[in-house]
Amino acid sequence: MENINWSTLPFGYFKTDYNVRCYYRNGKWGLIETSSSEYINMHMAATCLHYGQEAFEGMKAYRGKDGKIRLFRWEENAKRMGRSADGILMAKVPQELFYEMVVKAVKLNEKYIPPYGHGAALYIRPLLIGTGPQIGVKPAEEYMFMVFVGPVGPYFKEGFNPVTLQIVRDFDRAAPQGTGHIKVGGNYAGSLFAANRAKEEGFPAVLFLEAKEKKYIDEAGPANFFAIKNNSYITPKSDSILPSITNMSLMQLAEDMGMNVERRKVAVEELDGFEEAGACGTAAIISPIGKLVDRETGKEYVFSKDGKAGTKSTKLYNKLQAIQYGDEPDTHNWVTILD
Repeated sequence: MENINWSTLPFGYFKTDYNVRCYYRNGKWGLIETSSSEYINMHMAATCLHYGQEAFEGMKAYRGKDGKIRLFRWEENAKRMGRSADGILMAKVPQELFYEMVVKAVKLNEKYIPPYGHGAALYIRPLLIGTGPQIGVKPAEEYMFMVFVGPVGPYFKEGFNPVTLQIVRDFDRAAPQGTGHIKVGGNYAGSLFAANRAKEEGFPAVLFLEAKEKKYIDEAGPANFFAIKNNSYITPKSDSILPSITNMSLMQLAEDMGMNVERRKVAVEELDGFEEAGACGTAAIISPIGKLVDRETGKEYVFSKDGKAGTKSTKLYNKLQAIQYGDEPDTHNWVTILD
């Protein structure tokens, strides 16, 4: 294996040795297959290519100080993929199959799990796609579920240093009563233009507002939004937001720390009164937001004047990471240690 500089890993695709696959045909899931190919052969009329029958998950495996490998809340990822499958009429992956394939992919590529202490982890990508051919708009009769992995560093190059995000109003991430609440590829395709434009304008990502009234905060394309004010952890509630497992965990930890947790509509006007803000998700864990800039009005909302993350965001980040790496007790039974 090539020498990997674990401390400077970007968040990107990294070729590893194996992936695992399973096919749903004739109404049932088949046997798990191991592959060393990075490619998929499929029918040119596969529904994933034409009608967007595709869902995925993002997870991480962590190597602790004790050398043990830990998965974080995999059951929640399995459940969320089930909701995504229901949402676009795909065959659901049984939870046991999901777990077995995730564990197999991790163990087959164990040498790529970053050592403890480098701020890196093994990213796990479960992927469910419609492979059966259809020309009419209807669900496939055949599906493929695969899991591949690769080592990653921080999602934003800034790491845990505050980032400046752009608020956009001329694009919507997802429609009310649409697919925003499930993890399907179309949501991300719909966010690409605004995100790419923001990068060209000097921002690493955008913050979307809800599509109906443009009065309330929705989410950043790859992450949920949260804010801190008066010892309260505040995060938007909306049917078009993807329920982040990281955000769910942070809400619990905030409660454990004696903070109030408010999951509700968050008006743009409230940004002026927040003490801290951040984006959270599997990829970033927490990315502190130092400043938000409204692209349309030019108004700026500043949450960090010294270029450092806020004290409560830092405490939450450190606590969650300590649980994920096994440095602190897992009192909520979130971690699965692999044998």
